[in-house]
Amino acid sequence: MKKINILLAAICVVLTVSCEGFLDVKPSNSAAAETSITTAADAKVIMNGIMSKMTSYSYYGRNFIMYGDAKGGDFALRSQGRGLDALYTFNHSPSSNAYSGYWIQIYHCLAQVNNLLVNIEKIEAEGSSTNTLLIYKGQALTLRALMYFDLVRLYGKPYNMDKTALGVPLTLEPLDASAQPTRATVEQVYAQILKDLTDGAPLLEKKKTNGYINYYANMAIQARVHLYMENYSAALAAAETVINSKVYTLYTNDNWVRSWTAQFNTESIFELAILQGESDLGSGSLSFYLRRHGHGSTSAMGWFMASDYWLERMNQDPDDVRWGVMDYDESYRDTGVYRYGSCYKYSGSTTFEGDGKGSPTAVNIKVIRLSEVYLIAAEAALGSGNKEKAATYLQAIRKRSPNLAEATAANITVDMILNERSKELFAEGHRFFDMMRLNKTITFNDDFIYPMVVITHREKTIDRTFHKTILPISIDEMNANEAIRSQQNPGY
Repeated sequence: MKKINILLAAICVVLTVSCEGFLDVKPSNSAAAETSITTAADAKVIMNGIMSKMTSYSYYGRNFIMYGDAKGGDFALRSQGRGLDALYTFNHSPSSNAYSGYWIQIYHCLAQVNNLLVNIEKIEAEGSSTNTLLIYKGQALTLRALMYFDLVRLYGKPYNMDKTALGVPLTLEPLDASAQPTRATVEQVYAQILKDLTDGAPLLEKKKTNGYINYYANMAIQARVHLYMENYSAALAAAETVINSKVYTLYTNDNWVRSWTAQFNTESIFELAILQGESDLGSGSLSFYLRRHGHGSTSAMGWFMASDYWLERMNQDPDDVRWGVMDYDESYRDTGVYRYGSCYKYSGSTTFEGDGKGSPTAVNIKVIRLSEVYLIAAEAALGSGNKEKAATYLQAIRKRSPNLAEATAANITVDMILNERSKELFAEGHRFFDMMRLNKTITFNDDFIYPMVVITHREKTIDRTFHKTILPISIDEMNANEAIRSQQNPGY
């Protein structure tokens, strides 16, 4: 009977389920999971299922990654009606294009994490815990922190803009079907994120653990969170813990391009597996959304491409190694000019090598890489007043553009670091959030796409005071949870 319960729990976690609203965050597998998780092996089954759920198209499998670049000015559309247009156009309302899939999917993942944590705590209370089980507890706490960090960035104002503004509901245990939790403040959500990361860190392994959260993934996420909070000393300390461990090493210029053709490379601190037959989205994948129209398949519609502004940054050095994952985009059909705006990170290469699984669309998602940690360290050091250290960390990444002037204590600026983040982390979901936390204006490449795409829901240039930089709570969620009806985000 126990084996049957474990199988049922695993199936319920792995399969994509329908979630009608916030009240449905109680996991559909709760009855089985409450009695079936008694060993570390059981916990591993559930943890694998949680990470599989994180690769849904509504989360890291596609839409969350697309959000950061489509809204951040590094992407541009070429035509309307191909998919995810509203991310670029900011055409959001509670009843239309609310993108409630983020809310539904992340809270569903959180329900699984909370269920796992409750069961592990029961085992601990019985005195039957093991070191291996505690590792899964540390992983679950770290993943919960990451999920809440993602949610609060989507639905709450930047921490340094107004931390007293509403964030998202904090659910830390399985909910009863009648529960109606209200939104915590941004500050309260960040406090819980840091608590989970701090509690989880000492439970984790200090070695490379492909496909699973380890101590260094936790510290890398801590560095990211502290940077958003402008706690520069804490961000730098966490980043240097990862860097100085030497567990991970930066790609050299010679192997940067090839790094995308393999799984769990030397920079990959936390990577979510995309498996054929399970989480491979095929023609709906990031691979298809970013490649050239018709390239490799008639189903490839050329959804998004690099903006002129991103290309201008890259064109500062024609020998930048990162050109190696770019190819010309569909604008060639109209202009006859090769414009290298199509990104092939999620195809493995411009020739669709994939990352070793035999499918060019089943390419793992690199959630956090060592290069980002170096850039966090650079920004945090600069914010702490140590320009020399900041320049050293920035130059470690900037040298991927071999013809650019070296970063030094005399010339380093926040904008230099921000530009490097744009080039290095392109199509990895960071640009919009970087622009918001740094209180920068975003200018969109609307002139490039006109008249194929006409923008009516935002101006060409926006800043973080524009209310649509934060998503609305969907009408379905408010209908399901009347307690948050009065907590809609301003402007909606």
